[in-house]
Amino acid sequence: MGLGLSLACGDDGGTASGSASASASDGSTASGTTENTSAPDGTTTVDSAEGTTTSPATSSTGMTTTAETETDDEGSTSTGEPAPIEMVVMTFNTGTTTGLLHGIDGDDYGSDEADISDEYYGDGLAWQVNVDLTAQFFAQLQPDVVVFQEIFWSGDCPKIPPEFHPGFVCETWQPGDPTVVELVMGPDYQIACNLGRPDKCAAVRKEFGTIVGCEQDFCLEGMDGSPINGCGGGSRIGRGLIELPDGQQFTLTSVHGTSGQLPDDWDCREQQVEQVFVDFDGEPAANGRRNLVMGDLNTDPYRAVIDPSADRWRDFVGDGEAFDFISEAGLTATPTYQNLFNIDHVMSEHFVGECEVPGITPGVNPVLDTVYFDHHPIVCTVTEPR
Repeated sequence: MGLGLSLACGDDGGTASGSASASASDGSTASGTTENTSAPDGTTTVDSAEGTTTSPATSSTGMTTTAETETDDEGSTSTGEPAPIEMVVMTFNTGTTTGLLHGIDGDDYGSDEADISDEYYGDGLAWQVNVDLTAQFFAQLQPDVVVFQEIFWSGDCPKIPPEFHPGFVCETWQPGDPTVVELVMGPDYQIACNLGRPDKCAAVRKEFGTIVGCEQDFCLEGMDGSPINGCGGGSRIGRGLIELPDGQQFTLTSVHGTSGQLPDDWDCREQQVEQVFVDFDGEPAANGRRNLVMGDLNTDPYRAVIDPSADRWRDFVGDGEAFDFISEAGLTATPTYQNLFNIDHVMSEHFVGECEVPGITPGVNPVLDTVYFDHHPIVCTVTEPR
């Protein structure tokens, strides 16, 4: 399969909702989450308090889960130093596509349902049975921080003809009901979505931390955003400041690169890389003292040899650069997308860790036993260097 077909995953054909957030004179956005400052050389600093952490354990699925780290009531170690942040993080594109072998596994989601999903649901996670099964997966894993791409926005249900509701979440959904991302994550998580892109959301386990500026359990446009002209509606890059219970903070940057292999698509992805590391709203999206960058790049930084946006990622991430890949990357990396590429990644200039891929890593069960998702999630246990 050619590179252009392999990386043509995404939701650029869908509609975006919402309006741009206002920027304050100090460079912060309306959500108030950009408390960090950027140095002229592109490095970043932030003033923050120090705090508590969680650490990994293992569930019966073989995946890492969260558990308490031994600290005192102030969130410090026995030496009085702040405990290093340890967390289980995850990026998951929950989209599907008509190009899979739907129906061979004997479930009720076949080629006809895939066609409906493609035309009316933007190929986002919307099949009710799979929403419920995905929620079970998350209830067992309980990651601390998650970023989603292509998760169906239930607010679009009224736009879909009723004859295409059966089997999908729109069959029973009513205004005011939980959205798909809320159903998947459950009540123990705070959720914030991208500016104008409710199919791209971040979730933080409430016992682990909160999203600064998001005052509710669900904030439709709770992530800082900056749309790019000509690259689809809304913001495909989102930024949130995550604060732990005693004030320790890090900056989360959620990425969903534009799909496609035309020069305009390459240009959009290059601009999105620039937003992450150079200029998002006057400073980089990854503008914290501690940064975690996760998402679906829609390019393989090492294997997409004809794509200049792949080269641009390597200008900032990898050997000799400020940021490094925590997820597996490189020409010898085990492919996690269509058995050919690695386009879903976790990166940081501060945190280190190891990752597993449900359904690919030996001994780690997939999210679903049936054919539906066209991506595998990346699940990483990360910590600060000791």
